[in-house]
Amino acid sequence: MKNLLKYLKGYEKQCVLGPLFKLLEATFELLVPLVVARIVDQGIGSGNTGYIVKMCLVMVALGIIGLVMAVCAQYFSAVAAVGFSTRLRHVLMEHILHLSYSQIDQLGTSTMVTRMTSDINQVQNGVNLTLRLLLRSPFVVFGAMVMAFTIDFQAALVFAGVIPVLCLIVFGIMLITMPMYKRVQSALDGVTSATRQNLAGVRVLRAFCKEDAEVAGFEEKTGGLTTRQLSAGRISALMNPVTYVVINLAVVILVNVGAVKVEHGFLTQGLVIALYNYMSQILVELIKMANLIITLAKAVACGNRLSAVLKLESDQADGEEKAEKLSGEVEFRDVTARYAGSASPSLEHISFHARPGQTIGIIGGTGSGKTTLVNLIPRLYDAAEGAVLLDGKNVRDYNMVSLRQKIGVVPQKAVLFKGTIRQNLKWGNENATDDQLWQALKTAQAQEVVQGKDGGLDAPVEQGGANFSGGQRQRLTIARALVRKPSILILDDSASALDYATDANLRMAIRNMDNPPTTFIVSQRAASVRYADEILVLDDGLLVGRGTHDDLLKNCPTYQEIYYSQFPKEAAGNA
Repeated sequence: MKNLLKYLKGYEKQCVLGPLFKLLEATFELLVPLVVARIVDQGIGSGNTGYIVKMCLVMVALGIIGLVMAVCAQYFSAVAAVGFSTRLRHVLMEHILHLSYSQIDQLGTSTMVTRMTSDINQVQNGVNLTLRLLLRSPFVVFGAMVMAFTIDFQAALVFAGVIPVLCLIVFGIMLITMPMYKRVQSALDGVTSATRQNLAGVRVLRAFCKEDAEVAGFEEKTGGLTTRQLSAGRISALMNPVTYVVINLAVVILVNVGAVKVEHGFLTQGLVIALYNYMSQILVELIKMANLIITLAKAVACGNRLSAVLKLESDQADGEEKAEKLSGEVEFRDVTARYAGSASPSLEHISFHARPGQTIGIIGGTGSGKTTLVNLIPRLYDAAEGAVLLDGKNVRDYNMVSLRQKIGVVPQKAVLFKGTIRQNLKWGNENATDDQLWQALKTAQAQEVVQGKDGGLDAPVEQGGANFSGGQRQRLTIARALVRKPSILILDDSASALDYATDANLRMAIRNMDNPPTTFIVSQRAASVRYADEILVLDDGLLVGRGTHDDLLKNCPTYQEIYYSQFPKEAAGNA
């Protein structure tokens, strides 16, 4: 949690002024019981109406000044807390985006969403309340005790005895609840994960009539979260009643002592009322302190979770070489790759050489390592052994930003972002002209899609591209990659929703581009890779075949099995 305080830099003035105005407010509040005592002793006691009115006006003035001080304190505290959380959210998002895919896989999407939202909100509330109450409440408590000693030493001993007992209760409960709130936030990760999964797969759930099963699973997770929250809440809830009991016992003792002293003439009735008011102020402030402690316990637990993410260093060292001019030559030298936590490698001893402008087809069964292979080129993952070379240089030597600017990646899942078609396409090149955008759309066979939309390039795109069909989304994501005019183009099963004719036209258009990129086509459809310059056949992470379509049909059983399962008539003809 301490590591996060550096993000308050730039808000030093607000962090000083907020507590300062709160202390000023508390000072005026401590004067109110003395004014009440004078009203009782000198005004009511002597029947002096003018004095009563005068002191009432003084009390009203103290209240107004205190209100102004409180509003100023709230303003400065809110500015600091919101600014702190905004900066922290930006830093956390930037940090997550610089982590490797392996680290993001390990962290999980749901826990990152929880930390970005709920955890940061809890920390923001903690900072806000800390600036307002951390100094004010102890100041009022000890200030009230000091004021009590100025009134009567023996009566003030009640204050001196009750304050340590209350502090012991408050801090004892805090120490117990802090780890419990940490477990609550962990349970919230599970609920977030279940919610995200169910919302993303709602169509599949309905198709398989799994609503009841998922509801039961969701209720189990929320039940676990509720149980943990109740456990922490029950202990936290003890704070108010226990402190009330202690304070009220102290009030009984105080009134008893004060009554005796009034009877013997050592105290006036007004001063006893002042002592009672100071005891009430202590009660109110300790309740505020109790709530602050509960909020701080949550904030510290959440802050530690945020710090754990920020302490993660990317396990991918960035190179210094600028990839300004890549010809598109790609070479794999005895490459082995494995995912974190996996017992067996995803790829083993892969070697091949792709020349600039070539089209390389990659085919294989599900889980054979096709996506893993192409992800090594832009360093979305790093090879565990061997080397991936671009233009003869190890991919690790390149600066990752400059490297990825030269590579167009179209992932398996076609993702579009809320906005317009133009905004989505300009992710590839923010300086692209309309002519360049239309050219990319034409090559990607998406020109008719955009022309058919009201607004053309400025047609709206809903979140995830929900207002486009699967094939339209795929073509638009391919166009987005082509806008970049990449040296290397990776199509990771990104034409699976296209019909064979559109798929063929797409491949032909890419091949006929000016300075065509070195293209990697990952597919499970043999028709998509049939006319590639070279086809790589993967099976369970091994390169079991390499060559042209005709070569592989002669000497690669795995390719034969895939091809003839999709074109059975040719298999029958050969038989």
